[in-house]
Amino acid sequence: MSARVAALAAGEVDEAEFWRAAVAEGTPLIEPEPESPSDAADGRLTVTFLWRGSPATRAVLVVPNKVMDPADLAANLMERVPGTDVWHWSLRMRADWRATYGLCVDEGGAPDEPGTPAYWRWLRAQHRVDPLNSRSLNRRWGAGPISYVELPGAPRGVEWRVRADVPCGSVGVHRVRSERLGNERRVWVYEPAGHGETARGDLPVLVLFDGESWQPELGVATLLDNLIADGRIPPVVALLPEALDNTTRWAELGCADRFVDFLADELLPWAAERLPVTSDPARTVLAGQSLGGLTAAYAALRAPHRFGNVLSQSGSFWWPAGEAGAELVTELVRASPRLPVRFRLSAGEQEWVLLPSSRRLRDALRERGYADASYGEFNGGHDWLCWRTELADGLVELLGGTASP
Repeated sequence: MSARVAALAAGEVDEAEFWRAAVAEGTPLIEPEPESPSDAADGRLTVTFLWRGSPATRAVLVVPNKVMDPADLAANLMERVPGTDVWHWSLRMRADWRATYGLCVDEGGAPDEPGTPAYWRWLRAQHRVDPLNSRSLNRRWGAGPISYVELPGAPRGVEWRVRADVPCGSVGVHRVRSERLGNERRVWVYEPAGHGETARGDLPVLVLFDGESWQPELGVATLLDNLIADGRIPPVVALLPEALDNTTRWAELGCADRFVDFLADELLPWAAERLPVTSDPARTVLAGQSLGGLTAAYAALRAPHRFGNVLSQSGSFWWPAGEAGAELVTELVRASPRLPVRFRLSAGEQEWVLLPSSRRLRDALRERGYADASYGEFNGGHDWLCWRTELADGLVELLGGTASP
């Protein structure tokens, strides 16, 4: 338990004083006092989430990204300090942990009895941002913001901050029709400062999936501006195709050959007609997260003549589920000769579903002689907060430049 909550429960701290401090500091509360010598050795901190309840409050569920047992949701329920409106839930994490999270609050009106499967489904839908936390990320498809926590040792994502001294590239939104897929989608196109449509050159290309999240919601252009200005990557053109909807995303990013054909034979040629971009696969990066990470690897294995660099974050390398031994990308690596493709893979330590398959792909790449393939695990989950800094580090590694300060 939080030492500060324990002091409140013991009557050592006045409730009004407790809330004044929580409002001033912001939540969740982060306390360095170790509960045991082993915690001190591991550098673990107590992280305490709070909710200011009302007489109607019946339950508050804390949902940190991937820090929850789906079979035991009750373990993430807040407790109320008797005689107060303070609801609290704590966990201990290493000091480099970061995560987005939601608070799911039952203020009455649940259609089913607490503890039933229907009740848990209803409660999970009562998502709120943390009112005492000013830090949030925007989510895709109009889902609204989500709160996040970063412990003192976690990467801070400073490359994402707008800097007045950095020249800004341009971002245009285009509609690209695919005959292979039979649909049309928006593609956000980033051009670096000083390289307009009439400029001559041979710029590297980044293809980054889920463009509707990376640009409108997260502002990846700012990251690219800063990395270029600092000399950590060369000027680059970025193509950010959108995922039209969840159903289409599953169909296209599930190792679909026609989507690979769209990327290699339609999207890249479309860009080359308009922009001074390279045709060199060694200077072309295909990047994605989750299913996008899966398909980034699959597309490079299918079309190494167009895609020579894979930046896969939390790739869904378990795909397809339910078929014995059918981790398709890993099996392709094992069954194919070594290709001229560089891989950078990363996954979160809390990603209990995909972490084993990510490690198996890592091992298969090493066995097949991909000596320059890199693999890392970060202290987080399946989370855009983590993917932001992983994206920055991956671009620097694959496109060249200086290391993080």
